Amino acid sequence: MPVYVCGTENLPNIRFEIDPNLAPPLDADNYSTLVWVPDASPVTNGWSPLLDATSTGYWHLTGNETDCNAAAACTLEELKASLNDGGQGATIYTAAVGKGRDNMWIGAVDGLRINQTVYDFETSGVTERRAG
Repeated sequence: MPVYVCGTENLPNIRFEIDPNLAPPLDADNYSTLVWVPDASPVTNGWSPLLDATSTGYWHLTGNETDCNAAAACTLEELKASLNDGGQGATIYTAAVGKGRDNMWIGAVDGLRINQTVYDFETSGVTERRAG
């Protein structure tokens, strides 16, 4: 996912609304937001290189369902392990590009890849293509 960067650490995040599908006693908790926060960008005032959420930045859940929360962020592998309690996997409801309330961000996101689908954001709308 390349982004147009105006400040090295003032980047948007990617948010997935999910049902964590955890075992009791957390089975009644059917909602959390899974958040990826990117590392600082190596460029400013230009397009970044590809930002790979599977190997850079950090992840957390907003509902404190696991130890991967805003106070104790995790790698993607740590977060996946924290959700793997032997039952049904998490269900993704929505995906969104977000920005917290800290500093204004003016830029663009393009080429958001989720599994094998890339979402390109164009003036005519969003197009989907198979990752290749």
